[in-house]
Amino acid sequence: MRLVKIGVASVNATVGAVRSNVDRCIRLATAMAEDDVTLAVFPEQVVGGYAAEDLVQWQAFVDSQRRELERFAAETARLRTVFVLGLTVGVEGDLFNVGALVHGGEILAFVPKEKLPTYNVFYESRVFSRGMPRMDREARGVFCGDRIFQFDFGIVAIEVCEDIWSPDGPMRRRCYSDAEIVCNLSASPFRAGIVGTRREMIATRAADNQCTIAYANLVGGNDGLVFDGGGFVNQNGRPMLEAARFREGYAATVVDLDRTVRSRREASTWRSDLETFRREQKPVPVQVMHEKTADRSKLRYPAPPPGTSFFLPSASLPAKTPRDELLDDFHDALALGVADYYRKIGAFRRIGLALSGGRDSLLTLLIAHRAAELLHPELEGAARREAAGRMISAFYMPSRYSSDATQNAAARICADLGVSFMVVPIEDAFVRELEATRTLLGPGGPEPTELTKQNVQARIRGQRMWNWSNTSGALFLQTGNMSEKALGYTTVGGDLEGAFSVIANLPKTVVIAMLERLEKRFGYPGIRATLETTAGPELAANQSGEAELMPFEVLDACLYLYGAEKLAPNEVALALTSVFPDRDPATLTAWAEKFARLFTQSIFKWVQSPLAIHLGSLDLDRERALQLPVVQRTEWKGE
Repeated sequence: MRLVKIGVASVNATVGAVRSNVDRCIRLATAMAEDDVTLAVFPEQVVGGYAAEDLVQWQAFVDSQRRELERFAAETARLRTVFVLGLTVGVEGDLFNVGALVHGGEILAFVPKEKLPTYNVFYESRVFSRGMPRMDREARGVFCGDRIFQFDFGIVAIEVCEDIWSPDGPMRRRCYSDAEIVCNLSASPFRAGIVGTRREMIATRAADNQCTIAYANLVGGNDGLVFDGGGFVNQNGRPMLEAARFREGYAATVVDLDRTVRSRREASTWRSDLETFRREQKPVPVQVMHEKTADRSKLRYPAPPPGTSFFLPSASLPAKTPRDELLDDFHDALALGVADYYRKIGAFRRIGLALSGGRDSLLTLLIAHRAAELLHPELEGAARREAAGRMISAFYMPSRYSSDATQNAAARICADLGVSFMVVPIEDAFVRELEATRTLLGPGGPEPTELTKQNVQARIRGQRMWNWSNTSGALFLQTGNMSEKALGYTTVGGDLEGAFSVIANLPKTVVIAMLERLEKRFGYPGIRATLETTAGPELAANQSGEAELMPFEVLDACLYLYGAEKLAPNEVALALTSVFPDRDPATLTAWAEKFARLFTQSIFKWVQSPLAIHLGSLDLDRERALQLPVVQRTEWKGE
């Protein structure tokens, strides 16, 4: 047996906080070394934080990362563990996103990322150069390029994030060149369904390349991205470790590298492909490391988990359905995103929002409360919940159209959570603002429209929240959802206002599903009280969002088909007849046309909305996933 203990670390790095980020790495490195970890893998760009975007154009920022990496090497010199960390290095006119190999107080090599994503939320080819096969450069005395590294325990390859997502990435040639362990340093943001995709992809790569993959992922929020951590170790397609998500720390497991050798010898197809590689390509150079690594004499062969066997998995049933697991992931991701936005900016003293008694602001409040709990890690149980409640202020600002039901629901949930709740009517201000609007329109001018009257109410609330936020130093959360934002069912200067959008990339149907899930988990009566009200903005008499737009399930289907699948309106209408076979086709066509028209006309509003948390492959942040021109015509739709 050739036993090796592999550790994968999830680090909550902050962009630009190079000293603090490395302090976190040193603490985890020390803990892993004390745990007899042989090889420790840290995330992509853990030194400088991700995504640094154009900040890497500042030479001082790049230099500071090298300086901090040297400090990491010096402070871990007494440890025999081999470390791999991510950072940015400059080589003449190039900037590379690299994995750095550190051992025995020395920086041994830099291996650049080769696959640079420029899609969805990623813009790496804007600022980084690509690594190349057999590249051999020097970064201030340290090799920078394509090599694998032989230690006394085995041969290690290093790659960065996107490199693993391509079946033709650098892993293939490095494993054909005898690499046994592939360290993948990732900063992979959370999005719906990503955990299962990662798990399957890593297993496939480990099986295809007959190797052990050690995958480390960043954790924490930066801007609108939330990284969920959760590393993996997979040996030749067999899962060996899956680390906890949404928390900083490390996990480790023991693997027998002789099993990889045996699997390669048994896999005739792999050996046949290897022969082809040897005929057609040159192997990746091997750099031999003579320094002794961590003592492995105490390591024990990896036994199957309790309740399982080598032949059978555990008979216990999963505690959650896939649906519940996804909804809980959304809750964790959004709360972590709000908590880290609050903590890392460092400009806020509390959290506040306008609470309408409706579904969207209720979910925002529940997420804010969980975020506030995360900001008090030193407390537990009731003390933590009470401290979280004290951090949050909620304001109910009724007009003549507000109902007792929504006010009671808002008051109830604030009592459930221990959150400050204040009722501040806007009726007098509403009357004054309408009179001011009539004055602006001039004598004999038109009467303010019904839509204007609705927007006036929303803008009074938005202005008051900003005034309170400016004075109290609070993080003012915007509460709108994705579905209504997509159709412009929101007010610029009103409910579109806030410093940070929490649920702006959650469709309305998901908002409702999350509330039902949170009611089941926590049992707050205020959730049920809100769900029993009519879903509408209460800016006019007897107002219903579904009556004014379309049923939420149809709206969200249109959003997916048009925004994610990129179908034309007539194609959306046709698809809707399959999704909703019991509905009138003519009505579905009218809704599809209405959606496409309002969607395009509302883009000008999106660009004025606050930064929002990214949750899926589709969102309405113009600088993130769906980049659309504000000024456009729709003749291409056949109109």
